[in-house]
Amino acid sequence: MKKITTEKAPAAIGPYSQGYSVNGFVFTSGQIPIDPATGEIAGSTIQEQARQSCINVGEILKAEGLSFEQVVKTTCFLADMDDFAAFNEIYAEYFTGNPARSCVAVKTLPKGVLCEIEAIAAAEV
Repeated sequence: MKKITTEKAPAAIGPYSQGYSVNGFVFTSGQIPIDPATGEIAGSTIQEQARQSCINVGEILKAEGLSFEQVVKTTCFLADMDDFAAFNEIYAEYFTGNPARSCVAVKTLPKGVLCEIEAIAAAEV
């Protein structure tokens, strides 16, 4: 079991890690739209925030030599299900392999953001 740490994604804001690599799988923590360079929320629209969340997931995958094409499952959290279509437009630009996915609306997300994405990826064996 290996803890994943990269400065190209936001540092954990609580008692958790950015992700773990275990037996050929990478499990990312949920990524909210924090710009790792500034520590601030990136954008105010669902599109801007979805893009930054995807970028953050991608950087964790890259830290382990993986890409979006190797993602097998995501879980997406939206603050408002009315943002579903706009979120999907951005999500589809990154998760081109169409991994299995759950997408739910939640009452609130950390720091009042509009979305959060977590992923599970498999290294090719």
